Amino acid sequence: MSEAFRLGIAGLGTVGTGVLRLLADNADLLHMRAGRPIEVAAVSARDRSRDRGIDLASYTWCDDPVALADLDGLDAVVEVIGGSEGPALTLAERALGRGRSVVTANKAMIAEHGFALAQTAEAKGAALLFEAAVCAGTPILQTLREGLVGNRIDRIEGILNGTSNYILSAMERQGEDFDAVLSEAQRLGYAEADPTLDVGGGDAAHKLAILAALGFGVRPHFGEVEVEGIQDIRAADIVQAERLGYSVRLVAMADLEREDGVPARLLQRVRPCLLPADHPLAAIDGPTNAVLAQSDYAGPILIQGAGAGSESTASAIVADVVALARGDARPAFGVPTSSLVQTACADSGEREARYYLRFVVADRPGVLAELAAAMRDARVSIQSLIQEGESVGPEEAGITIALVTHKAPARNIRDARERLKGSPSIVEPPLAMPILMD
Repeated sequence: MSEAFRLGIAGLGTVGTGVLRLLADNADLLHMRAGRPIEVAAVSARDRSRDRGIDLASYTWCDDPVALADLDGLDAVVEVIGGSEGPALTLAERALGRGRSVVTANKAMIAEHGFALAQTAEAKGAALLFEAAVCAGTPILQTLREGLVGNRIDRIEGILNGTSNYILSAMERQGEDFDAVLSEAQRLGYAEADPTLDVGGGDAAHKLAILAALGFGVRPHFGEVEVEGIQDIRAADIVQAERLGYSVRLVAMADLEREDGVPARLLQRVRPCLLPADHPLAAIDGPTNAVLAQSDYAGPILIQGAGAGSESTASAIVADVVALARGDARPAFGVPTSSLVQTACADSGEREARYYLRFVVADRPGVLAELAAAMRDARVSIQSLIQEGESVGPEEAGITIALVTHKAPARNIRDARERLKGSPSIVEPPLAMPILMD
């Protein structure tokens, strides 16, 4: 019988214990598929006494997760601690530096430090695998890395955060505002007690940086992702979008500009958008994740599935473990790090789209003229005024005015909003959402 492939697992929350259960429940199946037994030899977590509903007596316990990097007899370490810095990063650096492979679900660490970690892995003959970092058990990274390896990909769009998509979908169905639906999502377990990373777009931005690196063959550039969240969207915006034939979704987008066929400039954005009914992402409902890749030979490829959850994430982690046990290690980003292209950041201000703009303004004469003047001076043409006169706020401090523009560069839209900043007529900052594929 082939020698067992031995693991250490750092982090015993819902995902870590999910990995332990999967490995135990499907041990015979995994043995057959990997060609050798897969065994957990050691574990680490913050609280040894906590009841996790699983027997840990047979595993070596390490109070310090970094100690797993130095423990004799391990073939790989599974990191499910989380966080871009701290013990997770130290463990990954130490393990890879010792030539020990690492499997992780840590999107923040990979987006911010993945390139350096991949360089260490290559130098030491180890592997860095992170299928679970994006869309949990939905195999989007494997699809980009292997299934579409013969294609040139120039654009990726995705709904990458289940919490935000659940909230927007619920606002659509229930007609309630953001705060009420967020409270419901927290009660049902779809949102964290502190949902900032999800609803603010940061979680999707981490995933987008990873997708862009794999899809385009470029170095990850998390710091250059432009991010807007969904906190300022109201039920009235959802209603107006529906009347116009659109759905509102938080969309992560990356596209690549090439020069002589070589990647040159990369644009990465996470922001709420209006999607027409025939857009492949418009019907993605609830906590589902989806990625749409535009490829030259295979055409548009849409992959969707559960984007979170202990079982789904554990499934992706174990898939990476099986690949290691088989000896199927591959470069972290699909190609050696020396082949990843260093791109410049594309100018998002040049990109044109139609926009939905919503203003909350004081109920006074001349407000419409002031808005129209700001649009004119910023060279933004108004297509239609779609709402006027609805009181908002606990003291009915203003009215909402929403409009749709003709196509305009993003910088012109920003200029129009900037011209209205500080105006006594503007009760709160305007909301702007691009209309995709229109």
